[in-house]
Amino acid sequence: MSDVLDLRAVTVRRGQSLLLDAVDLAVDDGERWVVLGPNGAGKSTLLSVAAGRLFPTAGTVGILGEVLGTVDVFELRPRIGLASTALSRAVPASERVRDVVVTAAYGVTGRWQESYERDDLDRAGELLGLLGVGHLADRTYGTLSDGERKRTQIARALMTDPELLLLDEPAGGLDLGGREDLLRRLTALAADPAAPTTVLVTHHVEEIPVGTTHALLLREGRSVASGPVEEVLTSAQLSAAFGLRLDVTARGGRFSARAA
Repeated sequence: MSDVLDLRAVTVRRGQSLLLDAVDLAVDDGERWVVLGPNGAGKSTLLSVAAGRLFPTAGTVGILGEVLGTVDVFELRPRIGLASTALSRAVPASERVRDVVVTAAYGVTGRWQESYERDDLDRAGELLGLLGVGHLADRTYGTLSDGERKRTQIARALMTDPELLLLDEPAGGLDLGGREDLLRRLTALAADPAAPTTVLVTHHVEEIPVGTTHALLLREGRSVASGPVEEVLTSAQLSAAFGLRLDVTARGGRFSARAA
């Protein structure tokens, strides 16, 4: 079994819809993965399964040495850092940014009567600073831009010092400057040997941080290719995944693609 994630023939059905079709994914400690594919490919569904928040219809899901369905997910989830749009929507607009981050220690999305140590508050501030939003700690979440919310969510995902970090479209909707600044910070995180194993979902190869080691391509719920990033992110493989002839180029660890 792989150290961090071991998904075997994972299938997810919802009514007549087949969201994932016998997908395999093996992620080992220290790897940095990207999951790519068009809209409706099953990327976010796969991330929900990997987070222990969605049980598959069929297949086996190994997460951090545990098997989903045989473990208490409420004990497993604190070991996983998750940043997603769905989680962001659950945060009260009136919540202070620092509290959005610190409440990850209790697995809640709104501070109530929990008690936090000074060290917890300091760590939340440090993580916000790491993501470039430390100056927003006392603002309310509802006043933040999309980019600021995404950075806050990543800081929250790191709060519990997770063994696995899952990022669902962290650069989605950002302008060029915001995207590049965030990717610079994610590149630094990928280069840190103490950082958690990471799986990042995106639609665009331009949003892949330098230091990404492996890639999985999905199309219509099925795996197109999986393995080392330089073997998977080729013109032929990406063309098959997106159903369009693409020219893919790589320079300095960054990728770009355009129609052939």
